[in-house]
Amino acid sequence: MKLLHILGTRGVPAKHGGFETFAEKLSLFLVLRGWEVVVYCQEDLENESCESTWSGIRRIHIPVAQQGAAGTIAFDWKVARHALNREGLFLTLGYNTIIFNLLQRVKGQVNIVNMDGIEWRRDKWGAIAKTWLWMNERVGCWIGNHLVADHPKIKDHLATRVRHEKITMIPYGADEITSADPIKLKPYGINPDEFSVIIARPEPENSFLEMIRAFSSKQRQHRLVVLGSFTPESNAFHKAVMAAASDEVIFPGAIYEPKVVQALRFHSRFYLHGHRVGGTNPSLVEALGAGCAVIAHDNHFNRWVAGDGAAYFKDESSCAEVLDRLLSDDASVKEMKESSKQRFHECFTWEKVLHEYEQLLLKWYPKGSDS
Repeated sequence: MKLLHILGTRGVPAKHGGFETFAEKLSLFLVLRGWEVVVYCQEDLENESCESTWSGIRRIHIPVAQQGAAGTIAFDWKVARHALNREGLFLTLGYNTIIFNLLQRVKGQVNIVNMDGIEWRRDKWGAIAKTWLWMNERVGCWIGNHLVADHPKIKDHLATRVRHEKITMIPYGADEITSADPIKLKPYGINPDEFSVIIARPEPENSFLEMIRAFSSKQRQHRLVVLGSFTPESNAFHKAVMAAASDEVIFPGAIYEPKVVQALRFHSRFYLHGHRVGGTNPSLVEALGAGCAVIAHDNHFNRWVAGDGAAYFKDESSCAEVLDRLLSDDASVKEMKESSKQRFHECFTWEKVLHEYEQLLLKWYPKGSDS
């Protein structure tokens, strides 16, 4: 039996974001195919490490007393040390603390590293954090026995650090959504096709201010639902975004109920995606899986993911022009939705993505390590 350890996430079942969802999907897929899968899980406690099983997946619970970024760093350090005593193959998701995995490289363990996006370019980080992330990206390129890029442009970027053959491009996946209960929209006072949606972390590099201002530049007889955790009392950017919003913009906060989020995507007229930095963004792929008509920031990351069927904007002015042109154009909306479905089936189904991961893991599985 092949044995895989997954590092770099907060654990399964998924509760926090893209990497956790991917870890859950991959683990369940591999268990059904006869693998033994171990996932490290962060616990906000001061107890001893322990193990449990969930849906056939072995979970190693690592207690961490600290909160936030400090807690993540402490967790990753403890996981790196714990993993030194394990056999089999290792998959590390993200490079933010990859320097700790030098321990595995020294010991000779085989570690595949998903290098995520170009994290150090994000506006939200200060100089110290950007330096730490840049350093870890460089170190990760050397420490990993093999690297996974989730986007062709990320692969090109990593190829400036290591040889091209050391990198495999496998994108993120999503579930196809073919229906959703419109009753889930009732608490927000909206009806199908009478609203558009933004689902993202409210950070400057995600073009929140540009999209909100563009939408709010006139009355549109249309609603914009903005999902995300906003704290205007302590975050100046959040305050500016909310102040720029017209009375047609709804801020329901962060929503983690999957069926509600599915309904908001599936029944929206447009999904607006402002990300300027990163590779294959999970939320954009999930929008394609829901057949959304996509309006996205115009950059090479988004263009490869959403394809030619999406509409693109460069700035606030061009975003407003796209909305002016398309909000009442039913024929274009229908074509954009069909294009999203086609693009999703071409590249981003979980079946395709997970099979590609298994083939890569089998290729790198250390000889003589079957459990």
